[in-house]
Amino acid sequence: QVQLVESGGGLVQPGGSLRLSCTTSGITFSNYAMRWYRQAPGEERELVAAITRTGDSTNYEDSVKGRFTISRDNAKNTVYLQMNSLKPEDTAVYYCNARHALRGTTYWGQGTQVTVSS
Repeated sequence: QVQLVESGGGLVQPGGSLRLSCTTSGITFSNYAMRWYRQAPGEERELVAAITRTGDSTNYEDSVKGRFTISRDNAKNTVYLQMNSLKPEDTAVYYCNARHALRGTTYWGQGTQVTVSS
């Protein structure tokens, strides 16, 4: 059974930091490109950051460039999203996504809430 379990969300003040983690099981993690998406109330889900299966390339949505960093530890089957200088507009449910590099098979986590508010 494939599982993607996010953790690390919570309430933080503007300017603060959080680190999200997504630990996977049931897949060969190193065969999957990993992505973080987010969805704010009333908005569509949007891609925030992506990392290749080897970790040699990353991409970011424009509004988070320079503030967020995606990374992965293939030995721990885990992908991370370090979020710094958080803004109220970063408030959303953040979802982990795994996509097989060749087959395109996709799995989602259940999401973790991030709230940025004073």
